[in-house]
Amino acid sequence: MARKKIREYDGKRIVARHIVKRKNVKLGGAGANVASPKHCLNAAQVSASAVEAAVSAEAFYNKLANEQPWLLETKLVVKPDMLFGKRGKNNLVLLNADYATAQKFIADKIGTEVDVSGVKGTLTTFLIEPFVPHKEEYYLSIQTVREGDRLSFGACGGIEIEDNWDKVKSVTVPSGEPEIDSLLDHEKHVAPLLEGTDIPAESKQVLASFIVACYETYVELDMTMLEMNPFALDEQGLPAILDSRVELDSYASFKNAKLWGPDLELPEPWGRQKCEEERIIQAMDDRSGASMKLSVLNPEGRMWTMVAGGGASVIYADQVVQLGFGDELGNYAEYSGNPKEQETYMYARTLLNLVTRNPDGKRRSLICGGGVANFSDIAATLGGLQQALTDFHGKLQMAKVKVFVRRGGPNYKAGLQLMRDLGNNLDIPIEVYGPDTNMTHIVSLGIRWIKEGH
Repeated sequence: MARKKIREYDGKRIVARHIVKRKNVKLGGAGANVASPKHCLNAAQVSASAVEAAVSAEAFYNKLANEQPWLLETKLVVKPDMLFGKRGKNNLVLLNADYATAQKFIADKIGTEVDVSGVKGTLTTFLIEPFVPHKEEYYLSIQTVREGDRLSFGACGGIEIEDNWDKVKSVTVPSGEPEIDSLLDHEKHVAPLLEGTDIPAESKQVLASFIVACYETYVELDMTMLEMNPFALDEQGLPAILDSRVELDSYASFKNAKLWGPDLELPEPWGRQKCEEERIIQAMDDRSGASMKLSVLNPEGRMWTMVAGGGASVIYADQVVQLGFGDELGNYAEYSGNPKEQETYMYARTLLNLVTRNPDGKRRSLICGGGVANFSDIAATLGGLQQALTDFHGKLQMAKVKVFVRRGGPNYKAGLQLMRDLGNNLDIPIEVYGPDTNMTHIVSLGIRWIKEGH
């Protein structure tokens, strides 16, 4: 499972589209517009790139209002849609505004750098919604945990939820429960959340049906997190989602593309932008049937990894940290799923461009590890690495890089011999180990190589 946050605009759009399919559930507030498949809720997105692509900012906003006339007909809420919370506490939410004031608020904020909980980033995307008058604010959270799916509800939602956490009730739907269609029949999972509150009986029934619909949607769309803080009942007594967070299991995208929508964006976390090498590997991963991942942690680091297998990659990174060298860990890297030799070659070239950048006379280590493969041809995958090391042998020498290899699996002996011969032929320091050596032993050797160079 890979948990990926999506923008609030996309999360609300997806949730609203699927909740309104449920029996006995209607949405109020921003979810009232269900006539149009494209605009299944009253919400508009404004991004820096979209404004810049228009003839002018005025032309962009005029077009937006023509497509969604409610922008001119109701009071509005405006806030950044950048995957961070506590926007109200950071004075980044505009309430009860008209369309002209909303445009000015965005113009003043967009492109500015903001520090949120010690993480700096640039505001590029905003969400505009109808202002929903309401009295009470509620909290709802659904997330997947080891035991199953945990549903939490509180009649004390809003920016002070953390101060009222003792009033939030939780229940867990165990893993392996029957299809959620039966949830309406046995309200044992939802009823305890509403017990002991001062919520009127008629509102309790509306809330219970809404929570059930949210959970059905959560399961259907392979979410890993659905949080609404707050949601409310509007003046008609209908649920209105005021503020929400959604995380999806990105590994389920192959079966959910239509349900999520073709234009769904999986943005980077707040304050983080992909470097060129990360974008290259992401594009390779998107095109390939294999898995290829790269995250640059410290461009100036001295410990670099190229690890076969998702589980092994975490173990190697953890070992570097456990041995006190976490600050020198340059990256997290993983390739698996029997990539083609050419794919491994391109992956290794991209990584080596980072490893050998800015030689400063100090030693560096490249850890090429992995467990014992089940079906990957080790000679083929190491053949791709061999080609890349050959291309970079001069830069590897200048950057004082030593390569440590530990692999096992089909044809591993031929692959390891390939690496031994390469080190001898190109005068690159390479140490090679097979499955008889502890998997993470080469991490200790890599750290020793760096320390001995001081």
